[in-house]
Amino acid sequence: MGKEIADLEPKILWKHFYSLTQIPRPSGHEQKVIEFIIAFAKEHKLEYVQDKVGNLIVRKQAAKGKEKIKTVVLQSHVDMVPQKNSNKKHDFEKDPIETIIDGEWLKAKETTLGADNGIGVAAILAVLESSDILHGPIEALFTINEEAGMEGAFGLKPGILKGGILLNLDSEDEGELFVGCAGGIDVEAITTYKEELAPLGQAHDISVSGLKGGHSGLDINLGRANANKILGRFLWSAHNNFPLKIAKIKGGDLRNAIPREAHASIIIPEKHEHDFRKFFEQFAVEVKNEYKHTEPGMILSLNPAGAPEMVCTDSAMPNLLSMLNAAIHGPVRMSDVMPGVVETSLNLAIVDFSDGQAKMIYLLRSFLESAKYALAEQVASLHQVLGCQVDFDGDYPGWQPNADSAILKTMKAVYKDDFGKEPAVKAIHAGLECGIIGSKYPEMDMISFGPTIRFPHSPDEKVKIDTVDKFWKYLKVTLESIH
Repeated sequence: MGKEIADLEPKILWKHFYSLTQIPRPSGHEQKVIEFIIAFAKEHKLEYVQDKVGNLIVRKQAAKGKEKIKTVVLQSHVDMVPQKNSNKKHDFEKDPIETIIDGEWLKAKETTLGADNGIGVAAILAVLESSDILHGPIEALFTINEEAGMEGAFGLKPGILKGGILLNLDSEDEGELFVGCAGGIDVEAITTYKEELAPLGQAHDISVSGLKGGHSGLDINLGRANANKILGRFLWSAHNNFPLKIAKIKGGDLRNAIPREAHASIIIPEKHEHDFRKFFEQFAVEVKNEYKHTEPGMILSLNPAGAPEMVCTDSAMPNLLSMLNAAIHGPVRMSDVMPGVVETSLNLAIVDFSDGQAKMIYLLRSFLESAKYALAEQVASLHQVLGCQVDFDGDYPGWQPNADSAILKTMKAVYKDDFGKEPAVKAIHAGLECGIIGSKYPEMDMISFGPTIRFPHSPDEKVKIDTVDKFWKYLKVTLESIH
């Protein structure tokens, strides 16, 4: 085991987290980590069952005298978001995560760390292994493919779980209890366009990089730049000032991550090369100044490149660039009942204009189902006017707070007794599996909590080490306090 993790407390939890860092587990490729947990269950003589979609449920009997207590479901997802810096060589399907300690934080070397939701998985494994926690019956629910569409939660069947309380270990602020979350829906717009042979001229690659990106729910209100929007803004302006030819536009790769990079392949007549470069440099200065506080690492590059074979026709290009430049991104409305929380937002997550097809994918979120669908229809209207086929996918419900929650009352009392203050009770503008699980198990009493994790879904992801110990102690005492 890596010495830097082995020395951290609580050792029983960090031991399991280290093991997870050595198992490639990007969304959609969870078989190895599921096999690891099955082997763990066999080693500790625990009952387990895998459902048809791939979720794994491991059951542990109650401590002596606790047999009649309501069963608690401990739930985390086993997959992680595979994001890396562009200069980092890393295969998320083969390579382990390299971890480093940076002061009071644990992070990875230029990749996502997988603390989201690996710390939760490790905590569950630690509970299953422990012999000194006086808890009632436990069901450990390990779901798959949460990050790329909550496939595991959607595929979970009613009746397979026996528990009446669910503790979701997938929140990212220690000392906060989450009792509600936003629902979401994907909107995909696709159209075709005509291409022609590329003319003579100077070919360039234009790129926007060095952005912070981040979680499209948690970080959507932080004023960060979207690489797709920056690139679209430049190309629209450049097209109105120069005889520009565009071969490809690509940006973003995950529906729930704010795009950190975007690229375009273009051709400009050689006689316009000097003025075009000056135009680009002026644009770069202006945009960097706009985002100097939130995106100090922003890089806009214009580099000579090999000539593409085909480019978009002049007749098709205005509509495509209009579509990209007009696309909405960011918070749409703040909550009236939860001050400081975004109610409704959307993330322009993926743009791919290549080989005669233009595709744009958004992830929309809202606490209100009506607002979610209204925004989806607004986005659809924009693209349908421009001739796109628009499809809705991945629709999932939000989780409405329950003011009478018994587990909430227990956990508030435990936190105050152990840590001397009240925990914050919040709702989160991100999709938690609680919303979907709750729709299948409407009587389930649910809470989501966890240690402090910053910048999930980006290579800057990190977890605050001392909060993991506090989270572990809180989890143990909570389990012992349920009657």
